[in-house]
Amino acid sequence: MRHLGTLRGAAALGLSGLALAEGVNKEDSSMAKERLVLVGNGMAGVRCLEEILKLAPGRFAVTVIGKEPHPNYNRILLSSVLAGDADFREIYLNDWDWYRQNGIELYTGHTATRVDTETRVVFTDKGLAVPYDKLILATGSLPVILPIPGVDKEGVIAFRTIEDCQTMMAAAKVFRKAVVIGGGLLGLEAARGLLNLGMEVTVVHLMPTLMERQLDPTAARLLQQALEAQGMRFLLEKQTVELLGGDRVTGLRFADGTTEPADLVVMAVGIKPNIDLAKASGIATGRGILVDDFLRTSAPGVYAVGECVEHRGVTYGLVAPLYEQGAVLARHLVGLPTAPYKGSVVYTKLKVSGVDVFSAGQFLDSPDTRAVRVHDELAGVYKKVLIKDGRIVGAVLFGDTSDSRRIVQLMKDGTDVSALPRAELLPGPAPAAAGGVPLVATLADDEIICGCNGVTKGTIVKAILEQGLTTVAEVRAYTNASRSCGGCKGLVAQLLEYVLGEKAAAAPAKEPICGCTDLSRDEVVAAIREKHLTHVREVMHVLGWKNPEGCSKCRPAVNYYISMVWPEEHVDDRASRIPNERYLANLQKDGSFSVVPRMYGGVTSPAELKRIAEVAEKYGVPMVKITGGQRIDLLGVKKEDLPRIWEELGMPSGSAYAKAVRTVKSCVGTDFCRFGTQNSIQMAIDIERKFQNLDTPAKVKMAVSGCPRNCAETCTKDFGVVGVEGGWEIWVGGNGGVNPRLTDLLCKVKTAEEVLEMCSAFLQYYRENANWNERTSEFIKRVGIETVRKAVLDPETRRGLVERMERALAARIRDPWEHAVQNQAIRATFADAVPAPVVGD
Repeated sequence: MRHLGTLRGAAALGLSGLALAEGVNKEDSSMAKERLVLVGNGMAGVRCLEEILKLAPGRFAVTVIGKEPHPNYNRILLSSVLAGDADFREIYLNDWDWYRQNGIELYTGHTATRVDTETRVVFTDKGLAVPYDKLILATGSLPVILPIPGVDKEGVIAFRTIEDCQTMMAAAKVFRKAVVIGGGLLGLEAARGLLNLGMEVTVVHLMPTLMERQLDPTAARLLQQALEAQGMRFLLEKQTVELLGGDRVTGLRFADGTTEPADLVVMAVGIKPNIDLAKASGIATGRGILVDDFLRTSAPGVYAVGECVEHRGVTYGLVAPLYEQGAVLARHLVGLPTAPYKGSVVYTKLKVSGVDVFSAGQFLDSPDTRAVRVHDELAGVYKKVLIKDGRIVGAVLFGDTSDSRRIVQLMKDGTDVSALPRAELLPGPAPAAAGGVPLVATLADDEIICGCNGVTKGTIVKAILEQGLTTVAEVRAYTNASRSCGGCKGLVAQLLEYVLGEKAAAAPAKEPICGCTDLSRDEVVAAIREKHLTHVREVMHVLGWKNPEGCSKCRPAVNYYISMVWPEEHVDDRASRIPNERYLANLQKDGSFSVVPRMYGGVTSPAELKRIAEVAEKYGVPMVKITGGQRIDLLGVKKEDLPRIWEELGMPSGSAYAKAVRTVKSCVGTDFCRFGTQNSIQMAIDIERKFQNLDTPAKVKMAVSGCPRNCAETCTKDFGVVGVEGGWEIWVGGNGGVNPRLTDLLCKVKTAEEVLEMCSAFLQYYRENANWNERTSEFIKRVGIETVRKAVLDPETRRGLVERMERALAARIRDPWEHAVQNQAIRATFADAVPAPVVGD
């Protein structure tokens, strides 16, 4: 018989945010179960609960009380959401169904205010009273807010929750200038996200160097240089004493009397353990909630885990120690033998705004340590290992963190390294061992692959073999490897390939394309082909989308996949296009638009230039700028002026807003340059005219250089052509953005016709096999250049690719704007509200 007491109680109290375990049978015998209450729905507490459910399913009647109105989510990935690399649903660790399936009563939007440790009852701010036999406090931490005048103004926030993220994303649509107070990891990730949202970002830091708790001055300086190159500005050794403005913040005043303007201020100066509940309940606290080696507090039956805890005088803010605490507590609560928790070796391996950084233990030199250093300024690599009494006590790695796992293992084992040759301490990256054996094959079974979750190579290999796992997603679900920061995802994939060989390569990718479906990209494409689906809503209906409307991630992807499979039959769903494609222009942060007319190969004429100038003057365009792709950009165009501007320009759209072939940059080649060996201008024009406005999984940029001097910068383009004596070199997979990558040589050809053929084959192979929003640089890193060469260079395979490309080219809309001005339904788009900016595009 289903237990309805909670439902009736909730209705009587008017409780909000209550997720009930629907369909869970609670028999009368369940009343004999011990009542386990978890206060805190964050990463540490729920991870401990997961371990308990795994070790002793059905042992406890479980209730979870969470302050936020969300299920358990990955706080580490908030910066990815802010940067536009993920949406909120993608960072959920356990969705609502998980609680229901495990019979867990979840109260969201409740703050626990007091625990009566005598009667064993937890009280919340909404009148809820929850009895317990065992209680876990996982109240986490609170952001440190500077106690300065003006801190309560509108536009001053922390960066800690989903709501903080949403506030920052909304502010970026309206305001221009952001200031982040705090040059630690959290502050830098917030700054990177705000940059991606199009804001001007200044980081204010009290200390003379960034991330001073993880990096030594040399590594910190290298990091600052890398971030400045991305567009961040830094004000170091600045103490904020006041926030300026009326109701909303307008700036900051520093202790030295100087000021800095700001429309948005993000405080990321640190965190502190949240001990409010413990203090209000008479539970012993210091800096955190005091616990022993089995995570017991001073109150009988009450335990604590996570960032709120102080153990042996230490509090932890990294996820790996919190998970180690949770594993010990879980075994203790279910009555299994367990070693006591004695503290953790603290180390961090992460990407700070795209830069690889690793820090472990003691990272600053001291009189009793000796250091082994490697510093390659040209490569942007810096490594330092600190040794004391023959053992590694700490390390800093910047730019290349490939040695991090081995260093951590040596530290944990307390290995005497005094006799090791210095070159063996920091050998640098080793892509393969002798005989072509992959690097993962050389790792010992007890080496940590996933530092966040403490998952070893041996654990993963055993799971792959015994559980029949074939994908990264399955390994993550079973072992938790790659579940937190995701930094070890590549190693997990390598292990799968090494253990399973061709079976792994043949196994279909099981990564869902978004949270609206369990289907992977390959499964969706296969269904579109097999079931002959030709419309976005048809796909979602037939394939049983969880969210029948889809989301901003899957709708554009499905729309593209249909056009790729059925180019002649596809009916373009403009509502499923990204906002900039719907508006046929680039949305700017102030709500205005950017217009880029097409100039094939970067070539224009006096007549075109005059026309552009006249239009810019007539419509009061505030800025005319030359782009990096050799085009002219009209910035600050009003939405209502877009149709008239395009009509009066009389030029095709450059599609600078689209996930499509955008520009083909060129040097002057043999026409004018004394070094030119091939006619790069004509080649660029021919390529651009042939492939203009071709829809692709992500934006595609091209370039043609007339000689190996490479003036058109082909080495950082998705498709680059270099003229050499007697022919052309074709290079692919480059990227000059946040994660730069140099191109790989695809092949060499002799004629212009062969260049166009190879371009067709490569682009079609990319179109058919890449994930949505996956640049060619990431695609080639994932599948390997040899795989691409094998497909494109094989005559028979290439012939099929070229034929399919020709069908796609014949069916495309050659000029989206010309199509739009002839289509009243599309013109009506401009009466709609302005969409949100396209993040990261």
